[in-house]
Amino acid sequence: MKKTLICLLLAVSTIACKNSNDKKEQTEENNLSQENSADAAENEEEWQYLFDGSSLDGWRGYGEEEMPPGWVIEGDELTYKTELGKEEDYQGGRDIIYGAEEFDNFELYLEWKLPKGGNSGIFYHVKEGYANPSKVAPEYQLIDDENYENIHDLTGYNKSLGHTENLSELKPLNRTAADYSMYAPNEEKKNLNPVGEWNTSKIVYTPEKVEHWLNGEKVVSFNPQSEDWKKKKNSGKWKGSPDYAKFKSGYIGLQDHASPIWFRNIKIKKL
Repeated sequence: MKKTLICLLLAVSTIACKNSNDKKEQTEENNLSQENSADAAENEEEWQYLFDGSSLDGWRGYGEEEMPPGWVIEGDELTYKTELGKEEDYQGGRDIIYGAEEFDNFELYLEWKLPKGGNSGIFYHVKEGYANPSKVAPEYQLIDDENYENIHDLTGYNKSLGHTENLSELKPLNRTAADYSMYAPNEEKKNLNPVGEWNTSKIVYTPEKVEHWLNGEKVVSFNPQSEDWKKKKNSGKWKGSPDYAKFKSGYIGLQDHASPIWFRNIKIKKL
């Protein structure tokens, strides 16, 4: 009897201890969950939405007072409604900018998708007073890597840049996520979703380092003050554009390249 009673007391003690530990663990989990939620909320507060799916407040055409025709909201997406144009006929489109505020050091995030043969881009440090943003602003390239060269004639464009071989191909400096005509993306890390599917892009700019991210992978990184950068700028497409990347603060812009394009969840964090 005494032995049975001791065993019973030990069992009750074990259960009580387990319940106490379970409550302690649950409390710790709840606290951790609350901390994570608080951190997420705090981090979200750092972001400023440039386009949240419901309003075009702050947006206008480059050098214009209003949004150009064709740029509209459909559902929760900012889209440019047009027919796919020919490369040889492209004369520069009606690009748009978020003109409510200029940004210097930042982290920009957005989601986008293109049609087959599509082409667009993301500009930063845009200043007005030029023919178009590309004359002055660096560009994160958006393009249909797989099909573009099969739909558009790139011979004339490649010749204009001094290429003499494979004139019909889309060159690495012009592929998606490139710092357009400056730095090619790392193709080994690059994971571009097929046309019609959403991709995520991120640009991080500081005076010491610029990063291009695509679908969660960093595919471009460079120092915008380095001798390497200066050499590329003065010997390639931009050698005749003295104001290219001259400004370290400016607007965020999106390119009309005679192609349909869809954007959503455009947000920025100041650094």
